[in-house]
Amino acid sequence: MKRHIAIVCGGDSSEHDVSLRSAQGLYSFFDKRKYEVHLVEIRHTDWRVMLKDGSSAPVDMNSFSYMHQGEQRFFDYAYITIHGTPGENGILQGYFDLIGIPYSTGGVLVEALTFDKFALIQYLRSYGVRVADSLLIRRGQESKVKEQDIIDRIGMPCFVKPVTNGSSFGVSKVKNFDQLAPALRNAMMESDSVMVEQYMKGTEITVGCYKTRNKSVVFPVTEVVTKNEFFDYDAKYNGQVDEITPARIPDDVAERAQKLTLAIYDILRCNGIIRIDYIITQGEDGHAKLNMLEVNTTPGMTATSFIPQQIRAAGLNIGDVLSDIVENQL
Repeated sequence: MKRHIAIVCGGDSSEHDVSLRSAQGLYSFFDKRKYEVHLVEIRHTDWRVMLKDGSSAPVDMNSFSYMHQGEQRFFDYAYITIHGTPGENGILQGYFDLIGIPYSTGGVLVEALTFDKFALIQYLRSYGVRVADSLLIRRGQESKVKEQDIIDRIGMPCFVKPVTNGSSFGVSKVKNFDQLAPALRNAMMESDSVMVEQYMKGTEITVGCYKTRNKSVVFPVTEVVTKNEFFDYDAKYNGQVDEITPARIPDDVAERAQKLTLAIYDILRCNGIIRIDYIITQGEDGHAKLNMLEVNTTPGMTATSFIPQQIRAAGLNIGDVLSDIVENQL
């Protein structure tokens, strides 16, 4: 019998609908000869499985199963493609651990750590990974932010980001102090704490990888070029960006980015496909410096997303890649 795969999507963040697009992409990529695949859309406590006739059925959260034609159907595996809570911060992973269902991401600790951008950069900094300097501001502490402290420590321009959410909403590029308060309010709509991060001028790249018991696979590097102020929602999802794979960077720099991505994968003990974003800056010695921006443990998986682009550029079949990830745990 075919393995029964749930593509778990939706979630409770502003990126709910973005997640649904990734789920549709994944559904199209999975090898239906090997697997029976269904989308499971969740929002708060409303969990529903999408059936092939266009209807849906409620999911029993006690057993991650559903009733169909009088039969109780159980899932063998959960492929999580939620951007934001509860699928990217460890909550859903804890649930699946409790009921014994294998899943496609790292465990509770990995997901909680990578979801908190400020905690992640402090952790990886201790391993020698280059990251931008940043300040943490918690809700209720906005009035304690001093202009001179930010200018002296971070400088202008800078970025204001929600600490615990995706990177599509609530992010602002701040060019002067008058823009800081509105940027903080915008970020606080997405998270109870925000970070003010140093601006780094350079070339933005992103690279994905995955590992199984038997192999380690790193994809070609993608260069991200946008005329917007930064890689915002419109750049990501409304085509206001050029995504160039392989990136127009020296081979040795691309190789360093790939090796660093694999190293971070091991440091964090990730699972499944991840994607790491970097900014390449020029050091005073004239050499390229790799600065890590973010680790994405549930990267976008539409047909035009970075990971499918990189898989195609590597000459791989995305259905085979997904089978690698599933079979690694079954």
